[in-house]
Amino acid sequence: MTNADIAEFFTMLSRLMDLHGEDAFKAKSYSIAAYHIEQLEHDLSTMTDSDIRDSKGIGASTAAKIREILDTGALTQLTEIINRTPTGVLDIMQIKGLGPKKVRTIWKEMGIESVGELEYACNENRLAAFKGFGQKTQEAVLQNISFLRANQGFQLWASVEKTAEAWVQKLRVSFPRSRFELCGAIPRQLEVVSQIEILTDLPEHTLPQIWAKAPGISMVPDAEYHTLLVSFGDGINVLFRFVTPEKLYHELFRHNAEPSFLHAFEERFPIPEQLAAEADVFTAHQLQFIPAPMRESASVLDLAVQHALPECVTEKDIRGLIHCHSRWSDGQETIETMAQHAIGKGWEYMVITDHSQSAYYAGGLKPADVAAQHQEVDALNAGLDGRFRIYKSIESDILNDGSLDYEPAVLQTFDLVIASIHSNLKMSPEKAMQRLLTAIQNPYTNIMGHLTGRLLLSREGYPVDHKMIIDACADHDVAIEINAHPRRLDLDWRWVGYALERGVLLSINPDAHALAGFDDVYYGCKVAQKAGLTKEHNLSSFGRDRLEKFIESQHRKRNLQAL
Repeated sequence: MTNADIAEFFTMLSRLMDLHGEDAFKAKSYSIAAYHIEQLEHDLSTMTDSDIRDSKGIGASTAAKIREILDTGALTQLTEIINRTPTGVLDIMQIKGLGPKKVRTIWKEMGIESVGELEYACNENRLAAFKGFGQKTQEAVLQNISFLRANQGFQLWASVEKTAEAWVQKLRVSFPRSRFELCGAIPRQLEVVSQIEILTDLPEHTLPQIWAKAPGISMVPDAEYHTLLVSFGDGINVLFRFVTPEKLYHELFRHNAEPSFLHAFEERFPIPEQLAAEADVFTAHQLQFIPAPMRESASVLDLAVQHALPECVTEKDIRGLIHCHSRWSDGQETIETMAQHAIGKGWEYMVITDHSQSAYYAGGLKPADVAAQHQEVDALNAGLDGRFRIYKSIESDILNDGSLDYEPAVLQTFDLVIASIHSNLKMSPEKAMQRLLTAIQNPYTNIMGHLTGRLLLSREGYPVDHKMIIDACADHDVAIEINAHPRRLDLDWRWVGYALERGVLLSINPDAHALAGFDDVYYGCKVAQKAGLTKEHNLSSFGRDRLEKFIESQHRKRNLQAL
């Protein structure tokens, strides 16, 4: 073990003591010890205990710890404090520019325990608004998180899609006589991907020859499977799959399907020998074409046989913006600016849903703020002359006992209420279900927001029985959000089919905190397509007349409660 390795033990101990608010003098002394250890001329592993104690800046206590490290490869005091620190907080400490005191604020005061949660908070502009941080710190944190993400092995589909498409386009230009097709996770529109996969009939030796001396590129060929894994050091890996020209579409079909779907298909329908396109696999058997995102289970085959596959929702089917945050809470823009941006996108309405009062960290609205915001909405609507409408809504926190934030008198003033959990996320399955079911039964709940609270690649959602939740929403006429933020995509698409079976309305909502967030409906539509969601069953695809009928039906629940 080198002196630098040993110094790292003391540096980490010092930082973690600062993080936990422990003895500042001792924490500083360990930091100083780390410095002196790195300056030693001789390796500690070759020194006697006496020589170690007599070394500048070390002393008896530090020397004893050094001996423990040398003998055991560990330091009990450091192990103990690491065990008291959430793994995600340790990850946050690796972000350049965040010292222990700032990380402590992020952890203890903002309730953030993972890099993903921190990234999400930055995207919602929360870090910049928190005392001691600011816009520049927030931007630096986002840049450094982006660097970490690129080296994790998995990335969000949303962050890779355009890169993958650009790769294919460049290759087609560079090698016009060869074919290149994306395959695997990206055309299947999976939430997260580990690599870009490209199928090609390019001769297998070509790329290794071209890139052999290129700086920063490493390649791992596999002659048995005819693949080449290419790493560019600062981004996601690209896996090339080499095939003969006559087998390109056979392999494209196979790699664009989930294994259980592929197995069921091949049992019922032999794949033709000659294919001029991937679609020929289906037309040869008089089947309706099944897009790659829907090739997830055997059940979709029966629909293809009957030519009964649904026409899935697309971004063009979105008629209005549901679930967005303004400057009244933690959004970046005024309601008026947001409305004008929505009008520019050709939308018919906007359902403004700032945070409720319990979300103090996000500038949640107190009852007086709600009344003032509603006055502003009324004034804006009056100026729009019916061309566009802003609806009054709130993202009401589901409190620990399952009740909604605000008294009924305040809830009554909203056109719609989205109910979401934002606090006390570490729950037993029983506690999570109690909170959610109680909220669903509340007559003021109209839409359940980001049902499990998950953040992809960062935080698992709280444990829920999806079937029971969907059944409850069906029984109480509550819609379920598909939160379109690419880090959420919650409700999970795997449960959309069951929701449709039970007659539950879905709603693709961007949860936008800035104008750029409006475009996240694209990702919500992409993931919804995997489950066959249509515009008829998506609330944000309703025109204003149909939306207002939905609002009227929801208000009848409130009126029945009042009786």
